[in-house]
Amino acid sequence: MTGDASSPGFAAPVFALLAGGGTGGHTYPAIAVAQELQRRGHRVRFVGGKRGIEGRVVPEAGFEIDLLPGRGLQRRLTVQNLSAVWGALSAVFRSLAIVRRHRPRIVVGFGGYASFPCVLAARLLRVPVVVHEQDAAPGLANRLGVRLGARPAVSLPDTPLPGATLTGNPVRAAFTRLARDPARDPALIAVFGGAQGARTINRAALGCYDIWRDRTDLAIRHVCGPRNLETCTAELAAARRAGDSLHYELVGYEERMDLLYSEAAIAVCRSGAGTIAELTAVGLPAVLVPLPGAPSDHQTRNAQTLERAGAAVMLRDDCCDAPHLDRAVSDLLGDADRLSDMGRAAHALGRRDAAERLADLVEEHAR
Repeated sequence: MTGDASSPGFAAPVFALLAGGGTGGHTYPAIAVAQELQRRGHRVRFVGGKRGIEGRVVPEAGFEIDLLPGRGLQRRLTVQNLSAVWGALSAVFRSLAIVRRHRPRIVVGFGGYASFPCVLAARLLRVPVVVHEQDAAPGLANRLGVRLGARPAVSLPDTPLPGATLTGNPVRAAFTRLARDPARDPALIAVFGGAQGARTINRAALGCYDIWRDRTDLAIRHVCGPRNLETCTAELAAARRAGDSLHYELVGYEERMDLLYSEAAIAVCRSGAGTIAELTAVGLPAVLVPLPGAPSDHQTRNAQTLERAGAAVMLRDDCCDAPHLDRAVSDLLGDADRLSDMGRAAHALGRRDAAERLADLVEEHAR
C-alpha cells in the first residue's frame, strides 16, 4: 500500500504496533504493556493471527487489531506446512501494508506465528523493533527477530538471547496487586492445567484421592478444564466413600484465578510462560509438570529455572502419577520452613513492574 499521508491508504500514526498472539501466554503480556503505554499517553494498535485468541481478547480489552493469515509451522514434514509457508508469505505482504499504513515509531513482537511477519516488515521498512520473550527457551519468531536487529527483552534470567534486558513477564493487574493469605487450615492445594486442563495432572490428582481420603490437613481445589469435567466428575464420584475426611472441590473452569492464588499454599500445574509469571508475581510455591513436546521444550526450561532458584519442584510428565504427586505435596506440606523459602524465592523471580519496565524499553528504542 503506497501513497502520501493524506491518501485513503494511510491512517493516523500510532506510537507502537504490538504483534503476536496465538495463545494467552503471548497475548496477555502484550495487553498489559499496551495498557501501560496507553496510560502514558501513547496510541497503540495490535497485529495478530486469525487463528489465535487475540482476535477476541484484544478488542475486549479496548484495542484495535489487524489479523493476519497463516498458522504455526509443525516441527516435522507435513502437508499442513505447505499451507503454513504460503500463509506466512501472505502475512509478510499484509504486514508491510499495515506498517506503512499506521507508521509506528516502534514495533513490539511478543512471539507466536503472527509476530515474525510484522517484525520482518518493520525491519524492511527501517522501523525499530523490540521483542519480548516470555519463556526461558526462546521461540523461533523472537530468535529470528533478534538476528534481524531487534532489541530483546526477557522474562527469566539466563534466557539465551544476546544483549537482552531482563524486564520480567507482564501479568494482569489482578495478580500484581494480590496479597497472598495462605495461612489456612487445612492447607489449600490448587490443581490446574491451563484453560483446557491437563489430563496427566487430572489423573494424578484424582488418583491421590484414595491416598488422601482420610487427611484433614489439606484441601483440594481442582480446575480440570471444561472438556474434561464430565470424565473427571465421574472418576471423583466413583472414588468417594461415606465417611471421607478430604475436602476435594472439582470445577471445569475458574473465573477468579487470582483469588485461588491468594489462598493456595501450593500450586500443582503446568509451566507455561503465563503461569510462571503469575506464580512468581504472587510468590506461590509450585509442583511444576512441564508439557512434553512443547516447542523448544520451553516448559521444561521454565520449570528448571524456578527449581534452580528454589521456587518450585519439577515433576516430569511421565512421572506424574498419584504416588509421585503425593510424595511431592506431602514433603512440602511437612516442611513449613522450606515452603516459606520457596514462596520468597518465587517472589524474588517475579517482576510486578514488568509492564512498566518493558514500556520503558519500548520508549527508549522508539524512533
